[in-house]
Amino acid sequence: MNIHEHQAKQILKKYGAVVPEGIFGLTVDEVVEKAKSLKTEKYVLKAQIHAGGRGKAGGVKILNTLEELSRASKELLGKTLVTHQTGPEGREVKRLYVEESSNIDREFYLSCLVDRASSKIAFISSDQGGMDIEEVAKKTPEKIITTKIEISDEISEEDCQNIVKIFNLNNDQKKQATSLIKSIYTMFISTDANMVEVNPLILTKEEKIICLDAKVNFDSNALFRHPEIMDLRDLNEENPTEIEASKHDLSYIKLDGSIGCMVNGAGLAMATMDIIKLYGEEPANFLDVGGGASKEKVSEALKIILSDKNVKGILINIFGGIMRCDVLAKGVVEAAKKIDIRVPLVVRLAGTNFKEGKEILDNSGLKIISAENLDDAAKKIVEAIK
Repeated sequence: MNIHEHQAKQILKKYGAVVPEGIFGLTVDEVVEKAKSLKTEKYVLKAQIHAGGRGKAGGVKILNTLEELSRASKELLGKTLVTHQTGPEGREVKRLYVEESSNIDREFYLSCLVDRASSKIAFISSDQGGMDIEEVAKKTPEKIITTKIEISDEISEEDCQNIVKIFNLNNDQKKQATSLIKSIYTMFISTDANMVEVNPLILTKEEKIICLDAKVNFDSNALFRHPEIMDLRDLNEENPTEIEASKHDLSYIKLDGSIGCMVNGAGLAMATMDIIKLYGEEPANFLDVGGGASKEKVSEALKIILSDKNVKGILINIFGGIMRCDVLAKGVVEAAKKIDIRVPLVVRLAGTNFKEGKEILDNSGLKIISAENLDDAAKKIVEAIK
């Protein structure tokens, strides 16, 4: 689960990190009124969307007066920002953040994330802050260092020194940076975060280490332990179809292709998407109905797939273990009778009660294309949509 910059900074501040003082608002009047409390020569206005690249898209403005802040807020609120992370459709700005300006001397990059390959926590640090870290990695990889840490209650002084050494700081600055690393580590462990990214992390002309920007992502599977973080969820920033799917306990992610997929099990879903690509088409979604899905759940899954206007065909691939194929078949038939399915539908069933499931589909009177195996299913759905 992602959160906004202003929310991320408040959490970091709670754990001891230094961030600029700031306020957020949902209306222009609220922003201007709250901004009066800031003690600053200039106001930094930032659009709050769950995407990077806001500055290049016009989503960050430096302003001299409250009057300028009011005008800029009116222009920015409700505007659609298109960045390299939003896609061409962009994101509408529905909240604004204003913070005190900082006298920047140097900029750094710092992030902390789960390294699944090593089962460790990885800190990535660079003296090339404020830039796309992917570009830095491509052009000047020596400017980035990665420090992998065994998970424990605390991070060691030695690890902290390894992380900040690329910043080339003096002793007092190193102490501040080390304190920040410890704060981020504690916050990361305590909140079940997946990623914390500070870009840029700055050294001010007053020799203060400050988090000028912040992105935080949390493990959705651990949110039941953190209701206070769950309260920060902004549904306006999420795909409506994915939100609807979550209400039915369906794992759904919208993609850009034309073949809708309904599968039970994440591994099988990945294999299904791969074989669709192998035959020259693109999957429209990842959808895992789970191992013990009811016919009602299957019905809802089919409705969600069909709500995507880009879907030209549907491939249902079920391996019945815990889930029975006859239950899946009943769900498909029930949904098909309620919804006008006007796209080709290919179904591959295997495992528990697959013969019974096939009989239900064959006797349903629906135009369902049966497949013997996954390879056969992929061929048939690709041929059908063409």
